[in-house]
Amino acid sequence: MKLFSAGASPFGRKIKLALHVLNLTGDVQVIATDTSQPDSENRKHNPLGKIPTLLTEDGTVIYDSRVIIDYLNERGGGNILVPASGNDRVNVLTRAALMDGIMDAAILVVYEGRMRPEGMQVQSFVDYQRGKIERALAAIEAGKPVYSSGKTPNAAEIGLACVIDYLDLRGVVNWRDHAPSLTGYITEFSKAVPGYHDTLPEGIAAADWR
Repeated sequence: MKLFSAGASPFGRKIKLALHVLNLTGDVQVIATDTSQPDSENRKHNPLGKIPTLLTEDGTVIYDSRVIIDYLNERGGGNILVPASGNDRVNVLTRAALMDGIMDAAILVVYEGRMRPEGMQVQSFVDYQRGKIERALAAIEAGKPVYSSGKTPNAAEIGLACVIDYLDLRGVVNWRDHAPSLTGYITEFSKAVPGYHDTLPEGIAAADWR
């Protein structure tokens, strides 16, 4: 299989961590991808040009990260990243959607500063996206998050770890101001989950758990 991704992408990292958890890293070649390149191999497979994109051995193209997670979960035996049915499945999928929403908002803030000419950034848009992140972090904190899943985190737990590190990488919001208990969460996650350190984005600031 081929995984088209980029080192800084939290969505791509989510897939890389899932591969480690499911012991599938040996089955996948990770291809560094620049989404701005019009002639990239990724765009040939994914008309949206977004990452991550997964190309399976039989040529099947899978995107976006939520669908890839579902595919890998089934390939890895099922009921690992996402429960098979019932309220547990709905709960994990809902929490995973919250993490994806935080990542989406953070990336939009980054793009607003990166893509628009100097002085043309729309501050109200940035504030709107940051508000989403801050409310989501407050909701996470209210749930008293503790990591206790050992080597087999579910999709929501993987997503939360990627959120924490991406917010640190880009400095969009200081999550410690809104969800201080996440320090304990990410410390335990980093100790237990295979691939955590191997998948850290280049240039991320040092921390006790990194």
